[in-house]
Amino acid sequence: MMKQPKSFIGFVAVVTFFAAIVTSCHRKPVYITESGMVWNTIYKTTYSANESLNDSVKATMRRVELSLSPFNARSLISQINAGVTDSTDELIDTVFAVSQMINRESGGVFDPSAAPLFSLWGVGHGDKNGGTPTDEQIDSALQSVGIGDCSIDRGVIMRKSVKTQFNFSAITKGYGCDMVGECLRRNGCDNYMVEIGGEITLAGLSPSGEKWRIQVDAPIFNDSTVEHSRLGIIKVTDCGIATSGNYRNFRRDESGNIYGHTISPVTGRPVTDIATLSATVIAQNCMTADALATACMAMSPTDALAMIERIEGADVMLVSSDGNGGYRLDVTIGFPTIIK
Repeated sequence: MMKQPKSFIGFVAVVTFFAAIVTSCHRKPVYITESGMVWNTIYKTTYSANESLNDSVKATMRRVELSLSPFNARSLISQINAGVTDSTDELIDTVFAVSQMINRESGGVFDPSAAPLFSLWGVGHGDKNGGTPTDEQIDSALQSVGIGDCSIDRGVIMRKSVKTQFNFSAITKGYGCDMVGECLRRNGCDNYMVEIGGEITLAGLSPSGEKWRIQVDAPIFNDSTVEHSRLGIIKVTDCGIATSGNYRNFRRDESGNIYGHTISPVTGRPVTDIATLSATVIAQNCMTADALATACMAMSPTDALAMIERIEGADVMLVSSDGNGGYRLDVTIGFPTIIK
């Protein structure tokens, strides 16, 4: 049998090597979609990877819960609220810093130290409080509210008063999405969508090879209730998206008055002007988007738009009542085109 010259063998090896590279470059990434329950809501992940990373995803969400969940008595924030410790961790430090920034930009209407007010009104605790708090109860709770009067110095948190408690629920789902996204990226995923209870973190390309297509909602009025339905689709990537809306959660007090679930930390009372029905915010990360969307619901559309325009990399779509059973849209200039 004739032997091939070494140079020819080398040429074949080189050709084979580059053919493998070309084949690899043109091979579509494999996408994995997984879902489950966390924090009494649904999570869903879609990402490109060679194997499932769901165990790592769940471990990341568990880490967030054990740090930030006010509903888990063993979490660090619950221990801080109970006065057992004043030591923080990296997660608390992060959401605390962002919360203080949004608190300043919103004129104080975003304030995770308003936990005593949330408890007083039964918001976030299964509506256990069926009545309306008295003025005296509200004024007393306000004495311990004010994240601007709190601080963290070298891992030690200083509260406004011994009664000050923190509930970062309005930022935790968004931060959880970001944390899971970071987990996926550490494992080599450049393309992913992470959704926890409607808050979303996006990176790279969707399985279609394009930007991710995300549905945004609009309200539907039905007698005294307001529901939500599809408004359209936006195409986005490398960002966080969060939606907050009074139309998803109304309450009625013993006098028959209807109000949304948004409590103003400034007044200590529910926001009664429900002209603003929802806010969908896009920001550089989902944590910021989550906090901004919550803040928008306690502000007039004009003030909300002005606040968002001050935040670099943030945009918003506000859905407001037009007073005639319909709605109007207000968007910042950078908000993506809505595809019907």
